[in-house]
Amino acid sequence: MEHVIYSINGPVVTVKDVTDFQMLEMVYVGKQKLMGEVIAISQTKTTIQVYESTTGLAIGEPVHPTGEPISVLLGPGLMKNIFDGIERPLQMIATKSGMFIPTGSAVDPLDLEHVWDVSFEVKKGDHVKGGMIFGRIQETASIEHRLLIPVNVSGTVVSVKDNGPYKVKDTVLTIQDSEGHHHDLNLTQKWPIKTPRPVTKRLPMRVPLISGQRVIDTLFPIAKGGTAAVPGGFGTGKTMMQHQFAKWCDADLIVYVGCGERGNEMTQVLEEFGELIDPRTNKPLMERTILIANTSNMPVAAREASIYTGVTIAEYYRDMGYHVAVMADSTSRWAEALREISGRLEEMPAEEGFPAYLPSRISQFYERAGFMETKSKLQGSVTIIGAVSPQGADFSEPVTQNTKRFVRSFWALDKQLAYMRHYAAINWNLSYSEYVNDLSKWYDQNVDHRFLTNRQEIMRLLAEENKLLEIVKLIGSDVLPDDQKLIIEIGKVIRLGYLQQNAFHKDDTYVPLEKQLRMMDTILYLYQKAKLYIENGKSISLLLETGIFEYVIKMKYDVPNSDLDRFNEYQKKIDQTIKHIH
Repeated sequence: MEHVIYSINGPVVTVKDVTDFQMLEMVYVGKQKLMGEVIAISQTKTTIQVYESTTGLAIGEPVHPTGEPISVLLGPGLMKNIFDGIERPLQMIATKSGMFIPTGSAVDPLDLEHVWDVSFEVKKGDHVKGGMIFGRIQETASIEHRLLIPVNVSGTVVSVKDNGPYKVKDTVLTIQDSEGHHHDLNLTQKWPIKTPRPVTKRLPMRVPLISGQRVIDTLFPIAKGGTAAVPGGFGTGKTMMQHQFAKWCDADLIVYVGCGERGNEMTQVLEEFGELIDPRTNKPLMERTILIANTSNMPVAAREASIYTGVTIAEYYRDMGYHVAVMADSTSRWAEALREISGRLEEMPAEEGFPAYLPSRISQFYERAGFMETKSKLQGSVTIIGAVSPQGADFSEPVTQNTKRFVRSFWALDKQLAYMRHYAAINWNLSYSEYVNDLSKWYDQNVDHRFLTNRQEIMRLLAEENKLLEIVKLIGSDVLPDDQKLIIEIGKVIRLGYLQQNAFHKDDTYVPLEKQLRMMDTILYLYQKAKLYIENGKSISLLLETGIFEYVIKMKYDVPNSDLDRFNEYQKKIDQTIKHIH
């Protein structure tokens, strides 16, 4: 029996008196075969959300079931590519159809004609299990693609092709399972986007994801396999911070999901990432980047899919033993898509019109992060960094509050800091990281035990400075004793000389942990010496006249990353300056 459309309400379509659809099944809607997903079933109707524009769709057009959930095609060729929210390759669509995506355009996600040079790691007669690596392909100069046995297949290898060139759909391996059934494998596999890929076990998160951004690495670190939220109002630098993080963090590859962002912003990402050179390999950064673009003028329902598509691709590379960082920009637009569809379904709204299931959807997304032992006995991780765009920079709104419940690093961006050109504009009084204790052993062993001691002292000084600035606002700084004036001055050195970073300066754009440690040492050395000087009854105004505070602020530009011995000169200069004050 043919199923036909009964009603259309934006992206929500219903089919009447049909009960042979499955929940979350992928369907093709209308004559143009628009991609959709079953989201509700009752005895009287089936409700479908369509991931493409429903303009021109008419009542009575057919709906075709597929019998399987919405899935992505995984295989070689994902790297360097840019997809929309439902894994259609945008560059291929642009070549075929121009600048706008035609509705119902069925384009294969991977290039079926491209020939890959495969070297196999299994031979006839081998026993294989799901998740094992059976072959390798050099996908880009930076990434080796490891071909995995699908997780639901295990048995004995009956036949395997010779090493050499193959297309993605060529059968290269045949496995016979315990019941005698044969499974033909090619270079690809399909995976439903809303189902997390299985692993052997979760491992504790003990290794930091190093970004070279001082305010993150020192004050609010994130572990490999961790989660972070970057909330901030319009213009506070969320997207730029994610670009900087993607460029410099020590993840093996980046999946950047632009969810409901402005088209020109995504264009900028594309152009920038195309020009950037990866500091680790001296090759273009795009060689280890996958972009998923779902701009604000694309169909709203596809925003929901784009987040899941991105994290599924990340899990696929994690299963090969890679550390993957997912940048989701922004989860607020994704939540707005949930709200719009929920409204069209006439569900009971909860806080600010968002659906009651918003917290569970957010938690399901962030729970897919983690540091794992994969089925192939390798270690891999997915780290998720989600930008949140609260309207009017109001952090008490539901998306920010619910995200805060499920992430362990919270990097709150501040409008005032951004307007003062203080980047990254992370407010150190509102932000936090719960990973510090988990990572303490790593910092002690790989950097120095002073690193976290210095961090603690710097956090204390910033908190102290914050309290004193409140007093200064009320009654002015003249009434403060010299030791408190010193804390305000050192706070300024920490803010301008340490937390503020210049992305356009060759040495300041990325700062290794050893340099971060030496910078903290120098600032705290200045504080200790100045404190002793004041305790001996001398005036801070004479010390300020020497310009030593400004001299220490400039060290971030004056000391190259390759010559850390220059910091010794700073300590000598501090000693000499204080010694010669009369």
